[in-house]
Amino acid sequence: MTASAPVQPDPSPLLACTIRREPDSFDLLIEDMEAALGEKWGDLGFAEALMFFTQPEAQTLEFVAMAIDSDDEENLVLLGEVITQARNHGIKVILIAEDVSPSALHQLLRQGADEFVPYPLPEGELAAAIARLQAEPEPVAEEVVPLRKTRKGNRNGVVLVTHGLAGGTGATTLAVNLAWELATVAKPKETQPKVCLLDFDLQFGSVATYLDLPRRDAVYELLSDTEVMDDEAFMQALLTFEDKLHVLTAPSEVLPLDILSSEDINRIIDMARSHFDYVVIDMPTTMVNWSEAALNAAQVYFATMELDMRSAQNTQRVKRAFQAEDLPVEKLRYCLNRAPKFTDLQGKARVKRLGESLDISIELQLPDGGRQVVQACDHGLPLALSTAKNPLRKEIAKLAHSLHAIGNAESEAA
Repeated sequence: MTASAPVQPDPSPLLACTIRREPDSFDLLIEDMEAALGEKWGDLGFAEALMFFTQPEAQTLEFVAMAIDSDDEENLVLLGEVITQARNHGIKVILIAEDVSPSALHQLLRQGADEFVPYPLPEGELAAAIARLQAEPEPVAEEVVPLRKTRKGNRNGVVLVTHGLAGGTGATTLAVNLAWELATVAKPKETQPKVCLLDFDLQFGSVATYLDLPRRDAVYELLSDTEVMDDEAFMQALLTFEDKLHVLTAPSEVLPLDILSSEDINRIIDMARSHFDYVVIDMPTTMVNWSEAALNAAQVYFATMELDMRSAQNTQRVKRAFQAEDLPVEKLRYCLNRAPKFTDLQGKARVKRLGESLDISIELQLPDGGRQVVQACDHGLPLALSTAKNPLRKEIAKLAHSLHAIGNAESEAA
């Protein structure tokens, strides 16, 4: 009887596994996995997955779908280890996330996750992600590989940075209006320079507000992985204002400032310089680990301040910090916002004493533009388009013409 019994076929090899904290969560993921793979998949917990990767049954796995939510953020080290071990065993990773912070997503994607799909799953999105993982890469000749993600423009733009030494000192207003004035500085018969405005205040940057531009997810995608950034990805992340000014807005979500490194900042600035004649950068007030990269890349670093004690103290702190790190403090150009009027002799004397006490030269004094400046910012317009005769606008326009004239003179000399 036993000799004539039919031989049981070997079970189908596993092609994939879901990995989740609780076995009764992410029901939509389970339904989509059944629809895509039938019975050729399994289900694991996080700790179980680490042990399973070393088993012979895991050798047939093509990918894992790791499902996480906000409660899993306290276990980022474990989640990162799961991704790392999967990659070490040649298994690709699809990250399924619900209500997870951008910083946590960024960290896990950096660990090596191949695809990201939000939960609840959009219809057909999991199947599309699986298809992308299973697609055979097109063969690429060896000599072409170095050019795959390194295309750049042929320009060598000037980098101008604005940094507020205290909150509300007008750094963003200066950046936005200076960028616009540079974009429109040439005469009608001349070729207008190409200008790019980068908002590096990742948490509370307001360049998008001052120009009435939307904040897009493409910005976060660009910032999260600058190593694979090419010119096409960079240009697609930019928005245009009045078809003259290109803008990289701050991300739509509040991100930690250390999500970027000095290498990331250098890649973005180098890409922008290769495509534009002027690159204007609005920095966060906070000093971060990549502030040095921005200072080194800048031709001019405008530090905005006001005629008050907080600005004086912060100026002294920043100056000492830069000098202690042996950074090029000669690039700093101190800008006094809401400077006293020409007839205010007492105010002029206070400005002189401030410069002498701090041992600095206050080279740029910007007049108080009044309520018109606030209204222009609220309406999403540069001062030149809202109140062209505003005294602050006139001073910034004068600065733009001076910078452009210096740039032209240096180009002709070269």
